[in-house]
Amino acid sequence: MTFAHELAGLFRRDLTRLHQEVKAFANEPDLWRVTGGMANSAGHLTLHLEGNLREYVLRIIGGEPFQRDRPAEFNGSPQPRAELLSRVTSLVERVPPVIGSLDDARLDAAYPENVLGPELTVRQFLIHLYGHLSYHTGQIDYVRRALTGAGAIDLTKL
Repeated sequence: MTFAHELAGLFRRDLTRLHQEVKAFANEPDLWRVTGGMANSAGHLTLHLEGNLREYVLRIIGGEPFQRDRPAEFNGSPQPRAELLSRVTSLVERVPPVIGSLDDARLDAAYPENVLGPELTVRQFLIHLYGHLSYHTGQIDYVRRALTGAGAIDLTKL
């Protein structure tokens, strides 16, 4: 199995976990609440992850048209849970195939846009994006637990 296929599998797994986290909120309004020192709601973090992956994987690597509105990811109006779930399902279906299709030459090439300062390869930038996805999915889990008092969710396939 190639690195690209392995990384695509990790993105699929964690995007599936994101879907499960959004679905696990007992009360839909809680998706848009914060508590304590939390700055972002689970809903806004979900929109942020969507914008991030559509921009950096689907648009820049995959060539799909997309116009990102990053401020709306954090300040936009609440959306129905069904809409968030649909957006995450689209990511599960579309992001892993783009990543899995990359050969070593493409992975070792410079990422087409300088986003983080020093030039990174596509491989390095995808590893960064995977960490970003995992980090914010963990925050969403924490927000859900803090707001609902619920514990861990069973992780299963979509």
